[in-house]
Amino acid sequence: MRALSKHLGIFGAVCAIGFALPAMAVAAGVPDKPTFTKDIAPIFQEKCEACHRVDSIAPMPLTTFEEARPWARSIKARVAERQMPPWHIDKTVGIQEFKNDRSLSDDQIATIVKWIDQGAQRGDPKDMPPAKVWPNEQGWNYAKLFGQTEPDLIVKSTPFTQKAGANDTWWKPIVETGLTEPRWVRAIEIRPATVKGRKITHHAVERLIQEENDPLAQNPVDANGNNIGGTFMEWAVGKQGEIMRPNSGKLMLPGAKIGFDIHYSASNEDITDNVELGIYFYPKGQEPKFRQVLHSMSGTNSAEVDIPPNTVKATQGFFVLKENARIESYQPHMHLRGKAMSLEAILPTGQVTMLSYVSHFNFNWHNSYVYADDAAPLLPKGTIMKVTAWHDNTTANKVNPDPNVWVGHGDRTVDEMAHAWVNVTYLKDEDYKAEIEARKAKINANNTQQQQQQ
Repeated sequence: MRALSKHLGIFGAVCAIGFALPAMAVAAGVPDKPTFTKDIAPIFQEKCEACHRVDSIAPMPLTTFEEARPWARSIKARVAERQMPPWHIDKTVGIQEFKNDRSLSDDQIATIVKWIDQGAQRGDPKDMPPAKVWPNEQGWNYAKLFGQTEPDLIVKSTPFTQKAGANDTWWKPIVETGLTEPRWVRAIEIRPATVKGRKITHHAVERLIQEENDPLAQNPVDANGNNIGGTFMEWAVGKQGEIMRPNSGKLMLPGAKIGFDIHYSASNEDITDNVELGIYFYPKGQEPKFRQVLHSMSGTNSAEVDIPPNTVKATQGFFVLKENARIESYQPHMHLRGKAMSLEAILPTGQVTMLSYVSHFNFNWHNSYVYADDAAPLLPKGTIMKVTAWHDNTTANKVNPDPNVWVGHGDRTVDEMAHAWVNVTYLKDEDYKAEIEARKAKINANNTQQQQQQ
């Protein structure tokens, strides 16, 4: 570490934390004779029940032995192949510490497989942990975190009716927020307003339309010069929302509007729904020091999304950081031909480092990978973010609608696109240096502790 150059030393400190710090949880090992009540139920509660419970989005609940036992063989196959829980980051490269990691550890996978191989025994009912209490499916997930029953502000898109058998539709209303003063946002979540609405809401992008003075958060304009807003948040299956890192937030200004861009998919019945954007503010007078911005970092330009039949094609895109930055999260976005996507950092020194690589992209699950506090990359001004996307338009892609057609850029599910949603917190030089020194101090403390334990 001492021999590295200035920029490499900065990034080396980040990488050392990303790769070298021990995992927070210590593996308990694999029991000789695992049972559902003692060994499997706790795993399912921690990693599976968020989706696999009554009236949630998974096809079957797994909260009891009676519910789980008929699916034992299917569970084994999906777990052993790491298809479930959905977590598509390659575990052999890049940063591996995340705040929202729902993947199973090797020991957890081995325990589940062993349980099934040994006959999937129930076990002693006394060993069953208390049932986990989940919020109502239409409840707000973050409200309790802030001692509230609902968000501080709820902005609703205007209702839309998707007719039975109709083609995919994009609904783009613009809604006033009613804000009369600047407010800092500490958390955001989005939900379709009804349970039926979840069946047709493919994704929803919310743009924050306001007059910006900060050049790092300037909004794009359309062909007519109209402000189309910067991305506030994007919701898709697999996401709930975003919680800002301590002392950072998103800034909403007086007169701000929300531009909704909602993709409704086909249905076999008429469904009327709207999307609700829940916003949690910092208390008045409590302003975070750092501003966070959600960027769409392209893995290509639209003209390059031109994929021949029976072909795997790679494309690349680049985004320059105009200020020192902490990368908060990474979420690939592609459609049915999406195969993989990587996010790399090219430092001003020329060093190229892999941050994250989603090696098995799954269109059904739009995971946002939120870096742990000690692993979130700290990057100097001038760093180039390199996004590489791979599309698989062959028969090897099991969800490919038709490998014998050319595929171009477009909003439809059968079209393609390639970009990464990347949350960025910008840091002035003084704050950036302080963050680097804090990381180095933690590395040194960790190394000292490890040496004392040897």
